[in-house]
Amino acid sequence: MKPSISIVVAIYNRKDELFELLNSLTQQTDKEFEIIIVDDGSLIDLKPTIQNFDEMLDIKYFKKDNSGPGLTRNYGAKRAANEWLVFVDSDVIVEKDYIENIKKDIQTIPCDAFGGADKAHKGFNLMQKAISYSMTSVFTTGGIRGSKKAVSKFQPRSFNMGVKKSVFEKVGGFSEMRIGEDPDLSMTLWENGFTTAFFDDIAVYHKRRVDFGKFSKQVYQFGCARPILNQRHPNYVKISFAFPTLFMLGYIMGFIEYFLLGRGIILAFYGLYTFLVLFHALLLTKNISIAGMAVISTYIQMFSYGYGFLKSWILLNVFKMKPEEAFPHHYYKK
Repeated sequence: MKPSISIVVAIYNRKDELFELLNSLTQQTDKEFEIIIVDDGSLIDLKPTIQNFDEMLDIKYFKKDNSGPGLTRNYGAKRAANEWLVFVDSDVIVEKDYIENIKKDIQTIPCDAFGGADKAHKGFNLMQKAISYSMTSVFTTGGIRGSKKAVSKFQPRSFNMGVKKSVFEKVGGFSEMRIGEDPDLSMTLWENGFTTAFFDDIAVYHKRRVDFGKFSKQVYQFGCARPILNQRHPNYVKISFAFPTLFMLGYIMGFIEYFLLGRGIILAFYGLYTFLVLFHALLLTKNISIAGMAVISTYIQMFSYGYGFLKSWILLNVFKMKPEEAFPHHYYKK
């Protein structure tokens, strides 16, 4: 018997993105699934968009006061009727065999939760493709996010994440964190003896941020969240989490070395790194404009995440502040 699927979408505004997501779900080869859409206090009316698909999809729509993505997903999960919850962000597009592959993988790869990769669609603009590169590249933190070699310890992300509903309820769903709530859930699952898996054939097309300013703010928040996660789950701390901060500090040291000692040894390594990123991005995208912007987005990612990580680490470990005091906007009330 095939597993039953409930797709849960937490959304705030993003009307156009929702249309594209739902449109991609109408094209599924396996049409046996339900969709739970939870409007997290949007300032625009999403009903007309959803009504376009009422006759093509099994959709349940709910609207609630704004409270953040984690609580909104929990709200949707409680109203889901099926065995497995599949969380996707509203700004993704799925392939036509997405549901079919999920059901096949669940039956062949034993797990309590799973996740998949994200990539750039050919229809995305150049900046979106550049940002997608920097978030998934082997030359950035994207290279340690998960692969087939890390099936048992893959941390599913909420833009493409599945959890058995009974397991989700047992651990209490997503926590009070606004940022980093998805790796927090993954590690909570591990601590309770549950397993996660990486499904390599369910990648989604993820739009992410559409300009460098928003992207910088987003990865800065990710950086701030990581030391909080390290406190919550000390058994899963990795030295690689500090890599962007070391990268940022090394770059600063390179300029100090150059101006004080007249040497550019450290900066030479960054020059080599820049060339490797440019060459690798060009090799993958076959577009020099995307490759050039990928260099910029990579440095933005490393510096913004690195600064956020360093700031958070100092506040939590040097000044001994509680996470809720240091970053009140990173939390919501259940």
